[in-house]
Amino acid sequence: MGKGEDSSSEFRVVALDESTWEAFADLVERHNGVWGGCWCMAFHPEMSKTSAEDNRLAKRRRVAEGTARASLVLTGGRCVGWCQFGSPDELPRIKNRRAYEDGLVRLPVWRITCFFVDRGYRRRGVTGRALDGALAQIADLGGGIVESYPEDTSDRSVSGSFLHNGTVRLFERHGFNRTRRIGKHRWVVTASIPGAA
Repeated sequence: MGKGEDSSSEFRVVALDESTWEAFADLVERHNGVWGGCWCMAFHPEMSKTSAEDNRLAKRRRVAEGTARASLVLTGGRCVGWCQFGSPDELPRIKNRRAYEDGLVRLPVWRITCFFVDRGYRRRGVTGRALDGALAQIADLGGGIVESYPEDTSDRSVSGSFLHNGTVRLFERHGFNRTRRIGKHRWVVTASIPGAA
């Protein structure tokens, strides 16, 4: 299968929880802790800057408590991508926070803050599958207004591996609308997700 082709049928999406922790941890460890050892903790309130190991322990603790939420994309038993989401209390840190708060009317029910895809599976639809999985989990949790903070890349070339929040185009394909700009290229995008019946 060539780059850019849709291979979504080879993937399945599961929730991050104690039963899937090892698959998630394997993906992060294969990529040296992701973004310098972040372990996707940068958006949680207790983000550790001391070490990758501190971040790993903090993420593991949150997974055990049920306060670290993500959809994981698996092929076979191997995790090849994720999409992190949570409530604003679980994920209070966001990029361009001052501009975000200047125009804030009310907080969303859910935030989508982070994507990561294994370097060997990029440009194969993994990010879209991870987002689908997060939105399905949000529906199962009762739905509500969902926000994210992606970048508009329509007028520039940017490697997707550096876009931890994804692209505006990705979210628009999934029914999100631009709400307001909070950075030169960063937007708040929103969607209302109905709860699962």
